[in-house]
Amino acid sequence: MLATKALDYDLPPGRIATHPAEPRDAARLLVIRRGDPGLFEHCTIGDLPSLLSPGDRIICNTTRVLPARFRGIREDTGGKVEGLYLEADSDPRVWLAMVKSRRHKPGTIIRLLISSTTGNAPSPFALEMLEPVDDPPGAWRLRLHAEGSASTLPDAPAVLEVVGLTPLPPYILAARKAEPDALSPAAADCADREHYQTVFARANQTGSVAAPTAGLHFTPRLLTSLTTRGINRTDVTLHVGAGTFKPVETEAVEDHPIHAEWCSMSTRAISEIRTTRRAGHRVVAIGTTSVRTIESYAPLASQADTRDHLSTRLMLTPGCSFAWTDALLTNFHLPRSTLMALVGAFLQSPDEPPRPDGTPPGIARLKAAYREAIDRDYRFYSYGDAMLILE
Repeated sequence: MLATKALDYDLPPGRIATHPAEPRDAARLLVIRRGDPGLFEHCTIGDLPSLLSPGDRIICNTTRVLPARFRGIREDTGGKVEGLYLEADSDPRVWLAMVKSRRHKPGTIIRLLISSTTGNAPSPFALEMLEPVDDPPGAWRLRLHAEGSASTLPDAPAVLEVVGLTPLPPYILAARKAEPDALSPAAADCADREHYQTVFARANQTGSVAAPTAGLHFTPRLLTSLTTRGINRTDVTLHVGAGTFKPVETEAVEDHPIHAEWCSMSTRAISEIRTTRRAGHRVVAIGTTSVRTIESYAPLASQADTRDHLSTRLMLTPGCSFAWTDALLTNFHLPRSTLMALVGAFLQSPDEPPRPDGTPPGIARLKAAYREAIDRDYRFYSYGDAMLILE
């Protein structure tokens, strides 16, 4: 079992990236190799083509991020409400959402607001609070209403395009408040609508409430360089849920109730991965969401199960094996997160024993890499720099 406290580390103030690198592929890249994890190379994302080999294959998540944050006013008290849309219920007019407001009660009506540079204007949409739910804690079921519409309500993505804001992680929003030249929330959101979307995102794959952040570093120029180098690409989809930010609160990481996420992988994608590995080339996962998708599908594919989508609760911790992931590009993650546990698992062999103090070797190597990044002034978290783990 992995002790959650093993995933703690101290990040100096000011290291949380509040905006992406410009251009995106100028972000810094810490390269480490599992065969010699004490050796660090300092590169940029733009160097990725030279770090990979012809015939290698990158795995990219094509999910598109919803403008899932919303603001509103309680019609009974005029109090302000903030929320985060999670998903639609079996009835598309019913939303599951996190709601931040005092004294929640069923029947409360929240008038949704349209945020702009000139202020917040009431929208034609309202949410009626129905009942709290247990999973995730703090979430509610809410029924959507619209003025002048009884039977033809727009779906949640269409409503959120009108009233929604980019679902940036809370730590970015908090860090921005401390900046002396911070933009207004509305002005910043205009930029975030573009910045918090990967170049791989497809309009027909809208469903994430957080970005697959390793993919934020890619640009059309970088993709062209990778193709010219002879590096192939396979697309998968995993819709990132709000649970991606939830810290592990149990004493052991394995006891953490990991959230379910919808993912999809085609039979063609499975064939491309198998062909790549049979030829002796590497499968390079772009982000932990790509890892969770292909590693969720690997055991099914071995049983000739070719379902086109599934709900995964896969948690990878030290001692786990990776069937299809040969290399990993990933950002620097929050302390006490399942994402740190996954990366630590990738940095050690499944049968490698713990160190004398009980720490898994992969976690020790990961924290050494984080110390190197901190000492070299790397930027952390969603808009921050990245690390590339090779063989």
